Amino acid sequence: MAEIAYVGGYTPDTGGSGAGIVLMELDGLARRGATAAPGPSFLAVHPRLPVLYAVGEAERGTVEVFARGADGVPSPLASRSSEGSFPCHLAVNPEGTLLAVANYGDGTVSVHGIDEAGLLTTVQAFPYREGAHAHQATFGPDGVLYVTDLGADEVRRFTVEGGREVAPHPGGPVRLAAGMGPRHMARAGDRWYVAGELDGTVRAYDSDWRETAVAAASGTGAENHPSHLEASGRFVYVANRGPDTIAVLSAPGLERVAEVPCGGAWPRHFAVARDRMYVANQNSGGVAVLPMEDGVPQRAEAVFESGTPSCVLPLPGR
Repeated sequence: MAEIAYVGGYTPDTGGSGAGIVLMELDGLARRGATAAPGPSFLAVHPRLPVLYAVGEAERGTVEVFARGADGVPSPLASRSSEGSFPCHLAVNPEGTLLAVANYGDGTVSVHGIDEAGLLTTVQAFPYREGAHAHQATFGPDGVLYVTDLGADEVRRFTVEGGREVAPHPGGPVRLAAGMGPRHMARAGDRWYVAGELDGTVRAYDSDWRETAVAAASGTGAENHPSHLEASGRFVYVANRGPDTIAVLSAPGLERVAEVPCGGAWPRHFAVARDRMYVANQNSGGVAVLPMEDGVPQRAEAVFESGTPSCVLPLPGR
């Protein structure tokens, strides 16, 4: 099978123009078809099984499950409630036994069991106080489930025992800077990096969640609402909505290395595969392809057209 990427985004029933989950070939950027889904604004794959998961970002949120065919085209298997409103992110644990969902609308975090076929079984829901806005779920290397809460300026924590049993962490949530609005985070080495959607910053934390560095996510001076963030051993990458750039900061000190145009408008999400960065530009309706040189993205060399994209999930080598 050719190297592919799945592109998720907002559909007409969720305020966008997307066709559902679009299948894109990485070489040549050919469109291989689309599978209907209700507002699949974020996607994740099972670590071992040919199964794809998507949130349905609506007031009555859903989690959609798809089989990935030999040609990569997803076909619907099941749908269930996300146990909250406007789910915007989901993640599968490394063992492939749990799926965590961040419901932005009411702040509820739901955790769904996964069986041997990749289907969802049990579910636990963890609501939070008024004003909470869960934005990203991440399973850390320590086995803890971390969830950024933009409304509470916190990272909520949950223990995971035996790959199945989930409970609120006895240490409670991690408090971050007031007014930061933590959106997406990533771990590299012994540091956590978090993008602040509301204050336009990137912050670094040690393994005990002590802040070690802070920097502006963009150096343009324009109003900025950072979205997605990724980290490697050398660099931290952050997408800037407003300036419409991808910024590169050094790890772990967050010194500015570069800042380049994102190849469109309102970069909602990006992913790196092979020697390319793929940027889902929500408002300009396309996935821009930025070549990488020595780990730094360059100006876009091509754009794959796709309505209101909000997530791009490359699967090179599969």
